[in-house]
Amino acid sequence: MNAPAHGRLIGVSLGPGDPGLITRRAWDALHSGARWCYPVKRAAERSYALDIAMRAGIPCPPDAVELVFPMTRDTLALGKAWGRAAERTAALLATGRDVCFLVEGDASTYATFGHLARAVRALVPTVVVETIAGVNAFAAAAARADVTLAEEDDTVAIIPAAYGVAVIDALIDQFDTLVLMKVKPLINDILDLLERRGLLATSVFVEKAGAPEERVVHALGRLRDTRVNYLSLILVHHPDRPRGPLQRGCRQRTPTHHDIAPNPDTEPA
Repeated sequence: MNAPAHGRLIGVSLGPGDPGLITRRAWDALHSGARWCYPVKRAAERSYALDIAMRAGIPCPPDAVELVFPMTRDTLALGKAWGRAAERTAALLATGRDVCFLVEGDASTYATFGHLARAVRALVPTVVVETIAGVNAFAAAAARADVTLAEEDDTVAIIPAAYGVAVIDALIDQFDTLVLMKVKPLINDILDLLERRGLLATSVFVEKAGAPEERVVHALGRLRDTRVNYLSLILVHHPDRPRGPLQRGCRQRTPTHHDIAPNPDTEPA
């Protein structure tokens, strides 16, 4: 008798905290009878991703499996943890049943799922992997803070704040909106930089967007020397960013003597 084919590995994006942002496709996957796996930092610890699903009114299946991904930069400890998680997931897939891996936010953006999928593929090269797109934390944060990420031909960059204030300072003049993810370790340094650059008033801090513990702060000075959550970000808008002339685009600009008339043979109508 032939062994059952491997199930699919499905990265189920749940949005950053508001269960109302779970997509219909993710909802269907969670109700499909697939085995659930969810990430935790330590064994038996609460899972933020699982909590989103449960606040949506979906009970956790009794056979759901936690996978431990420790928050550490110890490469040896990380390697062992990833190996165990991949082996456990591969064993579940070998039963022929699909596995839904629960992901907060979007599974393709700063998420654990991409690492897990690569590790599982190394063990089971033929496994089918599906990623269900979700709402990013920064998109939800902009909506909750009542600000826009970009308009017309604005530019946007998303970076982990851990790159440091020197990199952030250099990027401020390159983008109209700069999204700084996971700002907790450098919050005071970032506030100092934004104050020096005159951007405190046009920036907003959002913590755990959409969750019951959500916090939106427009007056960023209040955050100095306070404790912020790991799941926090700052949207930095630079309304007076210096720009060069657009080569192509929809923004109407007042012509200057520096402008060159477009070539009707190459410019779109």
